[in-house]
Amino acid sequence: MSTILKVKHLVKHYPGVKAVNGVDLEIEQGICFGLLGPNGAGKTTTIEMIEGITPPTAGEILYKGEPTGERFRNESGIQFQHTALQDFLTVREALDMFSSFYNSHADLDELIRFCALNEYLDRDNRKLSGGQRQRLLLAIALVNDPDIMFLDEPTTGLDPQARRNFWELVKRIKSRGKTVILTTHYMEEAYELCDQIAIMDHGRIIAQGTPQRLLREHFNDVVIQLPKEDFKVNGTPFSFEVMDKGEVMEIQTGDVNDVVKQLLAASVSLAGLKIRSRTLDDLFLELTGRDLRG
Repeated sequence: MSTILKVKHLVKHYPGVKAVNGVDLEIEQGICFGLLGPNGAGKTTTIEMIEGITPPTAGEILYKGEPTGERFRNESGIQFQHTALQDFLTVREALDMFSSFYNSHADLDELIRFCALNEYLDRDNRKLSGGQRQRLLLAIALVNDPDIMFLDEPTTGLDPQARRNFWELVKRIKSRGKTVILTTHYMEEAYELCDQIAIMDHGRIIAQGTPQRLLREHFNDVVIQLPKEDFKVNGTPFSFEVMDKGEVMEIQTGDVNDVVKQLLAASVSLAGLKIRSRTLDDLFLELTGRDLRG
């Protein structure tokens, strides 16, 4: 694959604050790339510099081997986390208006079908549901048939079904050879959609790679979960640590058989036992020590 976007030693300093402090990224064409980080990590500032909204203090941003400029603006699409549309505009009018801003644009009829907006074309954009509005904003970001798209927390506030419907749209966009750069607060979303992820903290990239590779590199164990009401041990000593997670007790182990043996010896009921693999949530907390929504 060829590189579509390259970021070299990107820096953004504000008085007394190093928001972004030397970020290097190389993003291949046709993938979904996720940029993750706790609040204040610098990911939003990084994305805004790449998009051209915020000027960098230092560093270089190359699109298809050239400094970002008019070509990048014409070939990129952005779905912001919060977008204010003109009051009283219908869905059809909003699409027509944004399409008129570009010399080249996607086929609007196809775009309407793609984003499942047929039933809402004559509806005031203010009267759309959360999922319908996000599909409209996605369609607006696609009106110029961009080669690269930026999706800033696109499913925040959506119900689980609307979120999964949106995921399917993103997968279809990627299947067309488009490049998607995604920021999200949902680790399941990042795992489902992203071919590559980068985790930021304190203005720097602290881990980068495929979700699967990063999990393999950082963990060689599983998590055993037991309902708290089943975990009655009366001070029985174990060779492993048991963590109280509220309604469940968790045990991290690389030897499930040994843990089960000790639990049975302590007469702990295993009726509600669950075993799960490590997740991106675990990785995030391991690397940053902070909850992503913190």
